[in-house]
Amino acid sequence: MHKNREFAPGFATLLGYMIGDTKAQIDILLSDVRRDIDVSTQRRIYCNRNIKMQGIELIGWDMDYTLALYHQERLENLSINLTLQKLIANHGYPEEILELKFNPDLAIRGIVIDCPNGNVFKMDRHGYIGRVFHGTSELSSELRDKQYRSKKIRLSSDRYRWIDTLFGLPDAVMYMTMVDWVDGREKTPDYLKLFWDIRKSIDEAHRDDTLKTVIKREMPDYVHKDPGLAEMLHKFRSSGKKQFLLTNSYWLYTNEVMKYLLDGERKAYGSWRNYFDFIIVGGSKPGFFNDRKPFLEVDTETGETIGEGAKELRGDKVYQGGNIRDFEVMTKVRGEQVLYVGDHIYGDMIRLKKSRGWRTAMVLQELDDENSTSDRFASKIKDLRAIDRRRRNLESEIDYQVLLLKQIQRLLDTSEESLLERLALAKEEARLELDGLRSRSKVMLQEVIGLEKSIDRAYNLRWGAMFREGNETSRFGNQVADYADLYTSKASNFLSYSPLRYFRAPRKVMPHEL
Repeated sequence: MHKNREFAPGFATLLGYMIGDTKAQIDILLSDVRRDIDVSTQRRIYCNRNIKMQGIELIGWDMDYTLALYHQERLENLSINLTLQKLIANHGYPEEILELKFNPDLAIRGIVIDCPNGNVFKMDRHGYIGRVFHGTSELSSELRDKQYRSKKIRLSSDRYRWIDTLFGLPDAVMYMTMVDWVDGREKTPDYLKLFWDIRKSIDEAHRDDTLKTVIKREMPDYVHKDPGLAEMLHKFRSSGKKQFLLTNSYWLYTNEVMKYLLDGERKAYGSWRNYFDFIIVGGSKPGFFNDRKPFLEVDTETGETIGEGAKELRGDKVYQGGNIRDFEVMTKVRGEQVLYVGDHIYGDMIRLKKSRGWRTAMVLQELDDENSTSDRFASKIKDLRAIDRRRRNLESEIDYQVLLLKQIQRLLDTSEESLLERLALAKEEARLELDGLRSRSKVMLQEVIGLEKSIDRAYNLRWGAMFREGNETSRFGNQVADYADLYTSKASNFLSYSPLRYFRAPRKVMPHEL
């Protein structure tokens, strides 16, 4: 019975392939079945919580950074250049800022901007701040402790800006660079004003369509065309699952991007819209999951909304706005029958999990680079773990010798004179042993620090791995583990798995079970 369930999607998909398709495409299908058994790292989907795809009736897709992956460095450069122009034209900044060099490696997803202080920091899963930069210069551990270790950091405060999406990276890159710039020209820099000037200028570039106009005009330069995307969407449809698009982008931009990605990829689909049963633009996530906005029909010629609110969702219409409660009523599918795939930890994962029981999958475009670095440094990471274990054992020996010395000293203070010579000898032996252990521990510590730094810098020179902070999972990594049932580097990775796949999470263990 189990085998029948596993191969059922293969037969369903095969029927879809046989209608007007070629033998070559059937061969692709069969190769996909084989890859389901042993999937390469670059194509893998990782599981935090068990999920049976057989029970998923409806799959939702975000667009930006989910179905549409961007050439990140090019997009960041475009965003920064447009923002600089807005800062000069609308906020009174001098043209000399055009000469500043903005390094995209200054920021990664999961860092936090402390807006009033000109600082950016990274936290672990316990809220412990591991490293802090003022502008592009790292603070000493003393300054870090003085500013951030005396009270709990509440990221909900307006003081902080949590960079949890790739769209937010230019905020941090520009802020760090321009903190250095204002430090060099102003006696009392207003870091808070600097941040909000940058933020407003980026928003202006999005709001007046300056950014998206360039992207639409030069789509191949900014949007990565994934050759497996259409095949993946078709595979889910062929297995009997319904699909919907839910994006915060509005219709005119969404239509251009989706046409570029999907139109003409498969003969059976006359338009990209045929891959989806429902299309929702301008979703205002996370508001879609919290508010009660109506579904407004969109005039696909003008992009304007018409009517006062739809009473049903139709596949031949496009809608704007809406909310999750009405969506579940209209589609008659809810809870664990729905899987939503997005890229935003807060807007797509956290708010959805806290408002409804939908299953979630997160696309993390950076994951391939992280995995590639981990593979290249696998032997060093293994060595680090081994040295760290030996160091812990050595520390236990040091603790024992320290305790032994204290006990000997108490005996020296209270014993008879006939025992003093023997106790003094024992004390000297224990002291020499302790000195030797501490010397070995110091050498081992330097070795650990050197290995940690070389591994850390391989991921990012300043911030290290996105999912780790020191020996702990980073705050961002912990949120992915808590709120994303599945995560992967690109949406088309689902092509490597059966549409009825039972994704199983690795067995979690507590420290006492290791």
